[in-house]
Amino acid sequence: MASSDNSRGALFMSLAMASFTCNDALVKSVTSSLSVAQIITVRGIMTTVLVFFVARHLGALRPLRVVMQPLILLRTFFEIGATLTFISALGRIDFANVSSIMQSLPLAVTLGAALFLQEPVGWRRWTAIIVGFLGVLIILRPTADGFAPASLLLLAAVFFTSGRDLVTRRIVADVPSLTITLFTAAANTVVGAILIVPMGGWQPMELATLLPLVIAALLVFSGYQAVIMSMRTGEISFVAPFRYTGLIWGLIIGVLFFGERPDVFVFLGAAIIIGSGLYSFYRESQRRRRIAAEAGPVRPVTE
Repeated sequence: MASSDNSRGALFMSLAMASFTCNDALVKSVTSSLSVAQIITVRGIMTTVLVFFVARHLGALRPLRVVMQPLILLRTFFEIGATLTFISALGRIDFANVSSIMQSLPLAVTLGAALFLQEPVGWRRWTAIIVGFLGVLIILRPTADGFAPASLLLLAAVFFTSGRDLVTRRIVADVPSLTITLFTAAANTVVGAILIVPMGGWQPMELATLLPLVIAALLVFSGYQAVIMSMRTGEISFVAPFRYTGLIWGLIIGVLFFGERPDVFVFLGAAIIIGSGLYSFYRESQRRRRIAAEAGPVRPVTE
């Protein structure tokens, strides 16, 4: 694959991480005014409408029965759990800390793939996983003085998100991605609407609270599209590490817009998580190259 393709893939991945991180910041900015359920509902309505029109334009709409498959339903369950726990944690934890801990997601996916999908993981990647989660503990500081109970919500978000990604790998390819995204967005919206009353009821919305959610919905959609373009343009082993650029955005936004002052534990833990993740990516790319070399070149069929 040409280096220019990898460069474009890395650029798309960096843009995706910027979109997702800015979306998180906009959502956090309204958590003091709106309940988690109302945020999910309002953003979900806009996302669902946007995805619907794009899917219809591209001919990706499918009957409801197509998505009523066990794996798609399980993926939707994980997505709903991730949304609820992540936004709940977002309103209670420093933005830089949230961005740092969420960088452990690739390690969590690798762990889940080894435990539940029986994918081969050597001792070196097992070590990277353990070291990476030690970095998470450094950021969380599970002591009476440093531990925030809301951090459990963030860990739950990592669990749900990694579960979603693992299930996605098993969904048959003949179901369009936009169809799955549309169903997931609609399901999230319905659950959010159901939870509005239990979570405090509907709060009046002004432009100052509505506009961030409008922009957030656009950023989420553009972020997902950028990830897809990244994976289709560049080699996964090359572009995947660029997901860690999200941490740079998280630290900058946390300091400039939320007035946070990350301490040495956050920087140390983040460095350990990223180092472990990069090493895990490296070992995975080495494994794939070895398998490809052992398989040998594909020979054309001759008569």
